[in-house]
Amino acid sequence: MSKEESRESTLSKILKEQYKVRDLNLIKALVALGEASTHISDLLTNYVSHTYAGTQNKSGDEQLHLDIDCDNAVFDAVRKAGVFSIAVSEETPVETVVSSNEQDQSGTFSLGFDPLDGSSIIDANFSVGSIFGIWPGRGVLGRTGRDQVASAVTLYGPRTTLCIALPHASTDLDRNAVLEVTLTGEKSVWEVSRDFIDIKSSGKIFAPGNLRASNDNEKYNALIQHWISERYTLRYTGGMVPDVYHIFAKSKGVFANVSSEKAKAKLRLLYEVAPMGLIVECAGGLTTHEAFDRSVLDEIIDDLDKRLGVCFGSSDEVKLYKTFMFSG
Repeated sequence: MSKEESRESTLSKILKEQYKVRDLNLIKALVALGEASTHISDLLTNYVSHTYAGTQNKSGDEQLHLDIDCDNAVFDAVRKAGVFSIAVSEETPVETVVSSNEQDQSGTFSLGFDPLDGSSIIDANFSVGSIFGIWPGRGVLGRTGRDQVASAVTLYGPRTTLCIALPHASTDLDRNAVLEVTLTGEKSVWEVSRDFIDIKSSGKIFAPGNLRASNDNEKYNALIQHWISERYTLRYTGGMVPDVYHIFAKSKGVFANVSSEKAKAKLRLLYEVAPMGLIVECAGGLTTHEAFDRSVLDEIIDDLDKRLGVCFGSSDEVKLYKTFMFSG
């Protein structure tokens, strides 16, 4: 590593030269998310006390001081980047102005994000993550996940990795691209650790989210029993980021999070489902709404807190899900 290299310069070079991202402002936006992720990684490394802030987010969840600190880390990074007009998060669920120039909004982006996905499992020292969706222009209401110009997910575990989805319209490549970079050099640079993530059409690995719903959702229970009887491998932590990321790591598998009358849907379209769905589909996988045959990327964000059940993963596995869940 030369003395001139930094996190910003290495990630910028990767995106511009290797992945041919067209828009320099989009590169700046993604670099800002890399900086936010590095700051959050530091916060997690030094996290000791499980202390509550005495406040709740809109979802009614008690907020940890850590949740708020991670949220602030992202807002600080996107304000410094100078290419975002609006940001909205699970912890700050309002479209918040982050641009210093209200007059000129050309070439800017809007960000929807979950700064710390998995805070309920962090005390067990499980892997947790951050999820980011980038939309062109100002505002996210009325948009769909398919409108995103990029999305990303950061996984904080033994390593800090950043997985970025680049639809083909955002690059000069002739394909959608999903790459992974790893924070190395004592957190001083980003290196490509997987150049193209491609999800295979089948893979007998399953992650059954919201498992309590199987108690009163007969179809979901039948699907779970099928996975078990067919000797699928269970890989489940209770955190959306590590559970879906495992599909990226193994290039196969299926993640489902299904609701029922007694166990309502918890995943939020804006902060979690749409950004993760873009990564899955750009990597060649499929996504679907839990209850009908439609990609999650076609769901309209008509409420910042809109929630839904989902299935993500290998195309054949998602089709199997549809067979069980949509029949009859």
